Amino acid sequence: MYLNGLDELDQKIIQLLVKNARMSYSDIGEKIGISRVAVKARIQVLENKGIIEEYTTIINPQKINGAVSCYFEIETKPDSFKEVTDILNTNNIVTQIYRVTGRDKLHVHAVASSNEEMERFLHDVIDTLPGVLSCSCNIILSRVKDIKGLRL
Repeated sequence: MYLNGLDELDQKIIQLLVKNARMSYSDIGEKIGISRVAVKARIQVLENKGIIEEYTTIINPQKINGAVSCYFEIETKPDSFKEVTDILNTNNIVTQIYRVTGRDKLHVHAVASSNEEMERFLHDVIDTLPGVLSCSCNIILSRVKDIKGLRL
């Protein structure tokens, strides 16, 4: 599977952290049979190698009154790609930017506090992007399945 490059203890640590990133070193150690200090050292190595990138709180925008979440599929001219990604990257409404294959070269996720804020984002940012050949926008109505990071 995805964790084949890691030893059995590191795999178990990662599986426990994916289920509960707030689990203490002591609790992890108890579950896998090593000391708290050994767990801490292993986690620090996994962080230093970039295997564990971050610990975060994930907010579901659909649960916040008025929040609007959209995906944009954007096709740009090749010479405008970097400028477009730079512009989108600096905007705090944009939460994710993916370079993808196919006709649309960018897949962009944005979350606004209201329909009005999303409309301003469309008018002031999306509509003014240089070298855009096409753009589509899909409003997310509900979350059916959403796996963060790596499937274990």
